[in-house]
Amino acid sequence: MPSSVAVLSDIHGVLPALDAVLAEPDVQAADVVVLCGDHAAGPLPSATLDRLVALGDRAVWVRGNADRELAALAGGGTTNIPDPIAPWAATQLRPDQVRLLAGLPLTVTLDIDGLGEVLFCHATPRDDEEVVLVDSPLSRWAEVLGDVTAPTVVCGHTHMPFTRLADRRRVVNPGSVGMPYGTTGAHWARLGPGVELRRTPYDAEKACRQLVAESGYPGIGEFADYFVRNPASDAEALRVFSPRARATSAT
Repeated sequence: MPSSVAVLSDIHGVLPALDAVLAEPDVQAADVVVLCGDHAAGPLPSATLDRLVALGDRAVWVRGNADRELAALAGGGTTNIPDPIAPWAATQLRPDQVRLLAGLPLTVTLDIDGLGEVLFCHATPRDDEEVVLVDSPLSRWAEVLGDVTAPTVVCGHTHMPFTRLADRRRVVNPGSVGMPYGTTGAHWARLGPGVELRRTPYDAEKACRQLVAESGYPGIGEFADYFVRNPASDAEALRVFSPRARATSAT
């Protein structure tokens, strides 16, 4: 039973942000590093996956919608993904990396010292892309959590960190490592024996220079400016997500 777990979600191929988090003493000391999806759909997809694979047996992987979509695109398929960087990122992956993403599970459950059973997913336990928010009503949480019995559920997807109770179940979103909304820095969470939402500051200007120098994505300057240097506010993100959060069934 792990006593310390670091949770990293929505890295999106932003390697400088990932490296900043992996340098954190509490991440280096963690028994387990849970990766809650959307690992590579971004400017440095292959290098990011290599860095995560290097964590070895400490890493526990969960599939995000962007992981599924990258695998589909790399295999010659199509998706409805609106992000223009994803089709480019899919072309950067090696066959072994495509197989890795294609084989990831929707959910993982761990017993963590001090917390008990914790279910990890990307969006919700039943679907990798539906949206629920910190202010979603209890009826919506009851719908998406369904028959989940774990007292703690950890999800990502919306890139905004929060903790809340949903009819006695604790829901945790660590936020996004690589594409945060609300504030700059790389967001993650530490579990065991409690829950801590963490933010790792890093040099955004240096990170932008690295992305421009190392990524071949044609729109890398605009990407770096929007997601690293000047991320959207939580209010802007909520305006986009709120209509999707009112859906009543999995997509």
